[in-house]
This record gives sequence, structure tokens and C-alpha cells, in this order.
Amino acid sequence: MLTADGLTYFCRVRKKKQVLTDVEFIAYGALGKVIAKPEGKVLFAEGAVPGDVADVLLTRSKKDWAEGRILKIYKYSQQRVVPFCEHFGICGGCKWQMLPYQQQISYKEQETKDTFRKAGIHAPVLPIAGSNTDRAYRNKLEFSFSNKEFIPPEQFVKGATEKGNALGYHVPRLFDKVIDIHNCYLMDDINNEIRNSLRDFALDKKFAFYDLKNHEGWLRNLIIRYTTLDECLVNIVVAYEDKDAQQTISDFLIEKNPHITTLLFTINAKLNASIYDLEPQVYYGNGFIFEKLGNLKFKISPKSFFQTNSYQAKKLYDITKEFASLTGNEIVYDLYCGTGTIGLYLGDGSKKIIGVETVEDAISDARYNATLNNISHASFFAGDVIKVCNEGFFAEHGKPDVVILDPPRAGLHEKLVNMLLEVQSQRMVYVSCNIATQARDLNLFSEKYEIRKLQPVDMFPQTHHIECVAELVLKK
Repeated sequence: MLTADGLTYFCRVRKKKQVLTDVEFIAYGALGKVIAKPEGKVLFAEGAVPGDVADVLLTRSKKDWAEGRILKIYKYSQQRVVPFCEHFGICGGCKWQMLPYQQQISYKEQETKDTFRKAGIHAPVLPIAGSNTDRAYRNKLEFSFSNKEFIPPEQFVKGATEKGNALGYHVPRLFDKVIDIHNCYLMDDINNEIRNSLRDFALDKKFAFYDLKNHEGWLRNLIIRYTTLDECLVNIVVAYEDKDAQQTISDFLIEKNPHITTLLFTINAKLNASIYDLEPQVYYGNGFIFEKLGNLKFKISPKSFFQTNSYQAKKLYDITKEFASLTGNEIVYDLYCGTGTIGLYLGDGSKKIIGVETVEDAISDARYNATLNNISHASFFAGDVIKVCNEGFFAEHGKPDVVILDPPRAGLHEKLVNMLLEVQSQRMVYVSCNIATQARDLNLFSEKYEIRKLQPVDMFPQTHHIECVAELVLKK
């Protein structure tokens, strides 16, 4: 184990592996990896900053490029700042805390330009829409219970009994070990109050924390959603039903944490942690919360997708609205619509809104949100977007004038791309959380569409992740 400025690295150095010394990193590449060019060969690594000089263990080496793991940093870049979180370097989130925020968004903007240029897309990239706050920006966090707390090697005492229970985040590449998180800066401090009080109570009552390897124990996950309207949803996932214990926890949390407006338990007896095929049980409140974006109010159910950064979501939707260029006469299709947020946000400028989403709970919320906001010209449909959006569907609901696309990270299925190329709406706005798959899809559309401009948006400060909005106009 070797450390560098708060970063902790773990490696097993084999004799056959090559170590490069005095490697100077010069730039950032895709996915937040830092780049060096020792002897002209491109080397990628994680955890450094351009300007750092380090020893690097090669973990993979090809003819023109290599990957490595940093062993020790000898010289620190002048760009570095002191990370603000005690878990930095161990926790898998917030990996860019050692960079000033303005430097973070500068690198993200440059990566956006580089990614699309390499893909052969030469549309102008507008200046990145940065965040007004780089901490406490998330409205949703998910934590895991584990009976195997991760102990950093420098804190481990030989011969000591292994510490047991933890409530926090998984250690990268160690699925069964969890970091016991006491302070997380990704959400308002309410998340710390709820998590820490629940942990202490569970330990006092000797409730069994989950064993992620052997699939034993009771407490599995804690999900907290907290909106700008000061509404807080807490969903506790347990391995089996124990109504007395669940009621005991519910009574305690509601009394201890008055910010909680609704509390649920979800029974998950499966081997995987997904809860989208399960039905949460409401123990307190109405089972959902509300968020506001602009003049619209949105219902968020425990299983519904909603942008996790409400502050930046409004910027994202304002950009989408601008790119859509609506006049009030357009039929708008909102594909992968979630709870209907984007389509409804554009509602006052459209003639008709058609939303499609796989998750049925999200569609229920979308319909509720349309009624809540007095938008009568919106219709929402549950099902696989690829299967729903066929010739018959477009014929029944009208040919789209504008299509809004907001797919998952994997991007668009080629069948949907081909269908949209046949439909030939006058305009499309493609919102993506993965610029690599977005660039791939935009190339497929370029046969019939002009890509007018690209707008990166920073939804996730302290990370390398980038959201991007693309404006596409049908060629004449």
C-alpha cells in the first residue's frame, strides 16, 4: 500500500511488471483518466492531476498505448487543492475533489470537444453550463448496509478482531466491503443525520446488517431522496419482512428526524439489489414526494427516475427547450421520458406531447404530473421504447415534429435510430449522460440530420461525468 496526498492505492507488484519512474502527466483524457507520454507512448492512469510526477506500475501495455497504476507521486501539480472529504481516495465517488471546480469544468468542456471531434462531428460546442454549487447538489443518495466494514490498511491492527457493521458506500472493486460513511457532502446534511442515527439505532437493537457475499442478514440498503421543497423520502430495503422491527425503526426515525415526510420499507429477498420489480410498503406519509422545476411541480415515487441534481436539471431543461424551438403548433415525442419532466417542461410551447418510458411507476407519475400542472395535451405510455415506437404508434398519435431523446448510458438502439430516420421529424434534441454513445448515435443520424450545436452541462461536480444536449435539424 502506498499513499499520495490523501489518495490510497492498493496493488500487488509482480516481478514481471514494469515500473516507470518520474512520469509527468500532461492532460486529462476520457472518463477522467490522466495522460502521460513517456517515450512517446500514451499512458493512461487514474488519481493524478496534470502536472503530477509519479512512479507508475504498468498494468496493461500495447504497441501504442498503456494503462498503469500510480505507486507514488513525487511532485504535486500546482493545480491541486486539498480534498474536503475524509473518505477521498477510498470512496468511489467525488474523484475530482483535488481539482478546483473551475478547472473541473474546463477539462469537461475540452473532453466534450475532443470526443465529438474524434467521432467526426464538427458542430460547435458551446461553453459548458457549470453548477452554482459543487457540493450538496444531489437529491438522491443510496447507501448499503454490510457486516464487513472496510478498514484501510494503515488503520488495521494485526491480530485485532475484524470490525463488523457499516452503512455507507461500496469500496471500488470490493463488492462485499462497505466504507462506514459518517459525513457525505453530496446532499444537504440531512442525509448524514438520517444515516448516522439509523446506524446507531440498528447497532443498539442488534439488527443484522447484510452479508453481501453469503446473502444473510436483514438490513440491506438505505435510499434517501430530498428535494428543494424540503420534502424527504426514506426507503429502507430489508431482506425479509419483520413488521415489528420495521415499525420500531419507523417510529424512531420519524421522531428523531422531523425532516422525513414519507418512510417506506421494501422487501428484497433476491440476490441482486434492484428494487424496480418490488413494491415498497408505506409506513409514514403518502409514499412519494414533490420537486419543483421552474413553474412546474413533479411527483417523485420511490422507484421513479428523476434527475439527481435539481438545480442543474432546470438548466438542462431550459437548454432543451431552447433547442426544441417550439412555436405552439408542434407534436412533441418525449422518448425515455421518465416521470415526464422534459416533455411537460416544454408543454406550454407544444400542441401535443407523447411520452414513452419503460418503468410503469414513472409513467404513472408522468400522468399524475400532467394533471397536477394542468397540462391536458400530454399522453404517456409504458413499454420498451423500441417496441412501442413503431409505424402504427406514429400513425395513431401523429407524426412528430420534434423528438426529445434522453436514453440511458448505453444510448439508442439501432432499430430506434432507423425508425426515427424513416419518420423524419423536423427537429430532434438529444440529451445524453454519455457523450461517447451520443457521438456514436449522432453519426448515425448525420445521414439526414444536421447537428447544429452541442451544449455540455455539468450535472455532477467533483466527478468526470458530463451531460450533453445536441440540437439536430432535418436537412433540406
